[in-house]
Amino acid sequence: MLTPEQVNHYGIILVKKHSKGILAYHKLPEEILKKQEISMILDEQLTFERITESDFDQYVSFNYRVNSATGSRRLQVSDDVFETIIHHAYQVNSSDVHVEPLSKQTRVRFRIDGALKTFYQLPASEHSLLVNKIKIKSNLNISEKRRNQDGRISQRIQGVGQIDIRVSSLPSLHGEKVVMRLLESNQEDVSISKLGLSHDQLETYKKAYNKTNGIILISGPTGSGKTTTLYATLKELNQESNNVLTVEDPIEYTLEGINQVQVKHDIGFDFAAALKTFLRQDPDIIMVGEIRDQETAQMAVKASLTGHLVLSTIHTNSALGTIDRLKDMGIPNYLIASTLNLSVAQRLVRLLCTHCMEIENSDIALFTHNKAFLHQHALAKGCSRCHYTGYSGRTALFEMIEIDEKMTEKIKNNSSSYDSDADSLSFISIKEQAIRLLKDRKTSYAEVYPLLIE
Repeated sequence: MLTPEQVNHYGIILVKKHSKGILAYHKLPEEILKKQEISMILDEQLTFERITESDFDQYVSFNYRVNSATGSRRLQVSDDVFETIIHHAYQVNSSDVHVEPLSKQTRVRFRIDGALKTFYQLPASEHSLLVNKIKIKSNLNISEKRRNQDGRISQRIQGVGQIDIRVSSLPSLHGEKVVMRLLESNQEDVSISKLGLSHDQLETYKKAYNKTNGIILISGPTGSGKTTTLYATLKELNQESNNVLTVEDPIEYTLEGINQVQVKHDIGFDFAAALKTFLRQDPDIIMVGEIRDQETAQMAVKASLTGHLVLSTIHTNSALGTIDRLKDMGIPNYLIASTLNLSVAQRLVRLLCTHCMEIENSDIALFTHNKAFLHQHALAKGCSRCHYTGYSGRTALFEMIEIDEKMTEKIKNNSSSYDSDADSLSFISIKEQAIRLLKDRKTSYAEVYPLLIE
C-alpha cells in the first residue's frame, strides 16, 4: 500500500490485484511516470492505466481523504447523498435504486413493492461524483464510461448491519445510469412457510421437492419472486446428507452449505455447460437459475432421468404454459411426462394501504366466463404512511399443477384438452385468486387488471 505522500508524489494509486499483478491508475503522461521505481518500492508486478486528473482526485479523496478543499467538499456532498440514499432505500423496503441522468438533473427513484417512485432530484453537476462514488465502492473502473459494468458493494447500515448491493452501470444519452439492487446478507427469514402458499399448495409443493428425482419449474415475469421461492426451497433441502449445487446468473444470496456457481459467458460457461459438469460432481439436488434454451432444457431432463432433483425457473405466463414451452424447446412429450413433477406459476400483487384506501361504488368487469361485475371496490389514494403510493406490502399468488397420472397421460398423448379443460384441473388459478383479493378489498382493480385480462 502506498502512503498518501507517495500517491501525491508519483501520481499513482493502486486499485486491485489480478492475474498479472496489481492494477494501478495514474494521471501523469507515460514518459514521466516512474514505473520501475514504483515497482521496486512495492516489490510487485504492476499494470498501469491512465485516467483523467479529476477522476484520479476523486479516487484519492475516497481512499485517502487528501483532496483539495473544493474537491473534498464536493465529494463530501456526494458521500452524504450516497449514504442517505442507501439508508433511506432500506428504511422504505426498496428493492432497487435507480440513479438516472436527465438533461438538467439527476433523478433517483426507488422501486417499492414493484413500482418505481422518485425520491430525490440532484443537480446534474453532482451526477458524475455520485456515480464515481458508487463505482469506486463496487470496484468498477471509473475511467470506463462507454461500456456497461457490473459490481457489488457490501454496505453497513447503522442499526441494521451488513447488506449486499448489486450494481449495474449503463451508458446513456446524458451520462451513466446506475441501478443498485439491495440484497440482505442474512436470509434466515426466507422460508417456505412465509411465501404465502395456501395449506394445500404447501403440501403439494413439499411432496414435489421431497422426491429424489424429477423437475420442479417455477414461472412468472421478472420481479415476481421466483428467486425467493427457489432460495426458500434450497434452505429446506440444505442437509448434510445432500450435495446441493446451483448455477446462477448472478448469485444473489449466499447460502452456507450449498455449492453455488456463477455463470461466466465470456469463457463459454453457461447454464448447459455447468449442468454437464455438475453431473460429474455426484449431486443430489441441482438448481439452475433459468431454463432459456433447448440445450439447457435437455440437460435438465437428463439430470432428472439419472436420479437427481432439478429446480429451475422458466418464462411462461401460467403453470399450464410451462408444458407447452418445454415442447417448443424440443423436449419430447414422453420425457416431459416422466420428468416434470410440478409446474408452478406466481405473481406478486401490491396490497392497499389500510390507512388511506377508499371504497367506491361503481361497476367493474371481472372478465370471468359469465361476465360478472363487482359493484363495490377499494381505491388506492396515498398518504405519508405509504409514501403516497396507496399501497403497502405485497402478497404472492401461486398456481400449481401436479403432474399426476391423469396429466401424465394427457401429455404423453399430446392432448391439448388440459388447456381448454383448465377449469376441471385441481388448482386455483392466479386470476381467481386476484378476483378474491379484489372482492376482499385488499387490493385495487388497477393493480389486478393485467392479471384479469391474461
